[in-house]
Amino acid sequence: MEIAYTIRRSSRARRVRVAVDANDGVHVTLPARARERDAALAVAELRPWIERRLAEVRAARERLAVPAGHLPYLGSQLALAPEAGRLRAHRRGDVLHVPAVDAGPAVERWYRRAARAEIAPRLDEAVAALGKAYTKLTIREQRTRWGSCSTTGAMSFNWRLLLGPEEVLDYVIWHEACHLTVMDHSRRYWALLERHRPGYREPQRWLRANGAALVLPG
Repeated sequence: MEIAYTIRRSSRARRVRVAVDANDGVHVTLPARARERDAALAVAELRPWIERRLAEVRAARERLAVPAGHLPYLGSQLALAPEAGRLRAHRRGDVLHVPAVDAGPAVERWYRRAARAEIAPRLDEAVAALGKAYTKLTIREQRTRWGSCSTTGAMSFNWRLLLGPEEVLDYVIWHEACHLTVMDHSRRYWALLERHRPGYREPQRWLRANGAALVLPG
């Protein structure tokens, strides 16, 4: 059985990269001048790994599945309430009121707004405890990263963290906040994270095992 995949080209790519995504399936990134045949060769060579990753994603999605008509939110669930004429998603208690038709874009925009509201005060608390400051907070949907901290103090977080447990969100916030003090992943960095977040290894393991499945139900 052939493995279906999509091809993307990147002027910044220096080599062929293969990734497995819960939304997009298997996709291959090619350098600008690479041949499409190189994508097929890479998929064939990495087939055992790709099949394992696809199985892991399926298993994670099964573990994280929520009942129909609900969405995950920091370890709990929100019931969806479709309403005719509504354009924006709005939460009241444990109910998320959404457009009756094509609710997906409105739901994602709501999660992005909610991510900023959840992350900003937690990040403020973390950097204050570290005696540091950040310059900017951006909410994105990175394909391969849950958060980042630039050398200028700009912080970025993936809104899909809200689809996992609260302790995972807190771990990623502290992970990036600690980079304001130590930019690399040296022993000094992990000791700093351990001091401020002693239980970080458990949510770290959870994210590695389940992160690929943190996507909105289709």
